[in-house]
Amino acid sequence: MDALLDTVDQQNTLPTRDACEAFFLETAWGALYFALAQMGPVSATRTAKRLQAVLRFWEPLQCARYLFKKVGMAHTLEELMVAAYDWAMDAWCPEGDASVHERLAMAAERMERATREDCIEAIFREMPRALAHADKLKHWKRVADPDFQRERLTTLDSWFFERVSAARPGDLIWLLTNWDHELEVQ
Repeated sequence: MDALLDTVDQQNTLPTRDACEAFFLETAWGALYFALAQMGPVSATRTAKRLQAVLRFWEPLQCARYLFKKVGMAHTLEELMVAAYDWAMDAWCPEGDASVHERLAMAAERMERATREDCIEAIFREMPRALAHADKLKHWKRVADPDFQRERLTTLDSWFFERVSAARPGDLIWLLTNWDHELEVQ
């Protein structure tokens, strides 16, 4: 991706990245790559497309073992997806008694058709996980307040909201950090 983006004009990197991703989601390894790549904040809709692509290739992807996060520890596809998407299953499919495949499918379906309010509810389900890793906030108590969070989430412009709508904890930490910084300069 980096080499490809280096070849295009700076103003065209997002459309090029989007076209490349759309093309590669039609392959098993491309689907897995984009599902696991941490390329900045990603919307609920885009996350749904990535999950749906992996789910389309579930059968052939199950034959391999994967290295992820812990060096030398091979994971099955299910273990890999739990390690990478436990947050999505918790936020979008909190009913935990189904298989990993079923929970990911349900999460993807819910993300795909999510309203702004659905996204806010998913964000609230994941906010405790994000807050547990956001220990360097100067105004932690304030940004941890659900009323403060709801007020801020409802007033986010569509561009910022889209970036956190999937409820990925890393994106929520980014959001909490921005809110903390805004409180610092007020």
